[in-house]
Amino acid sequence: MRWEASVFSLQRLALLDELDRRGTLAAVAQALSFAPSTVSEQLAQLEREAGVRLLEPVGRGVRLTADAHLLLGHARVAMAELETAESELAAARDRVAGVLRVATFQTVALSVLPAVLTDLAERHPDLRVDVAQREAGGATSGLHGGDFDVVLGEEYPGRPVPPNARFHRVDLRGDRLRLATPAVGPWSDATTLEALAAAAWALDPVGTAPGDWGRDLCRTAGFEPRVRFDGVDLITHVHLVRTGHAVTVLPDLLGAENTAGVRLRDLPGRPERTLFTLTRASRAGHPAILAFRDALAAAIRGERS
Repeated sequence: MRWEASVFSLQRLALLDELDRRGTLAAVAQALSFAPSTVSEQLAQLEREAGVRLLEPVGRGVRLTADAHLLLGHARVAMAELETAESELAAARDRVAGVLRVATFQTVALSVLPAVLTDLAERHPDLRVDVAQREAGGATSGLHGGDFDVVLGEEYPGRPVPPNARFHRVDLRGDRLRLATPAVGPWSDATTLEALAAAAWALDPVGTAPGDWGRDLCRTAGFEPRVRFDGVDLITHVHLVRTGHAVTVLPDLLGAENTAGVRLRDLPGRPERTLFTLTRASRAGHPAILAFRDALAAAIRGERS
């Protein structure tokens, strides 16, 4: 075999990886801001490069063949090696620079992220940090696809996040979860979950870790919560509790400044969620990621890195 015949386009291999994760050509095109025809043409070219069939029709869509999965396994190793090389080259420089793309959830963005950004701006002025607020599922998918370099995650009691060999995880701390009721008015005197069986609840949606955990918490206490307010914005939840329209569960990390006018009580067993960061394992040693993780850990401890 001549050397030229064994060279594949990394961009096309990345498209195949995206298709494997997202399931449809339309989803890949939307995620990457490509025309669907462009995605199809690039994958057809990859088939010509490989000399084997990589996609087969299924209904109105396509799926990867066994040969495609074989190729993709090797491609992922190659792409990870290139990222590792990039990290090692960056570590050899005398400054931390470039663009770091971070996905986070709301409580981190409200509480410690400003201190992290200030710290990094002072210590590493050549590093630009771009932040997106995302829910866990979308953020992890973006980490797979290279849209993000670091993802902030949360793990709720009894709901472990499955390990992934492609990711490097660092746990930050436990974050106590507390029952939140109005300071005055309806439900303000409730001291147990059972006393709130008839209350209106504000919870995250079904299918999210905090939403499912909150509903299970109520079911364990013997009732199905009357979820009157369904959404991911904890500041809205706090406002509804403060004004006497709901009760909810809040994490300590949200902070006293964001929970004024709300009465917080311990829950049975004093449950905590675990906060963590994820990055692709091949980039775990990149100086920008190390600097961000150090600054974040210091901010959560209440000190500068």
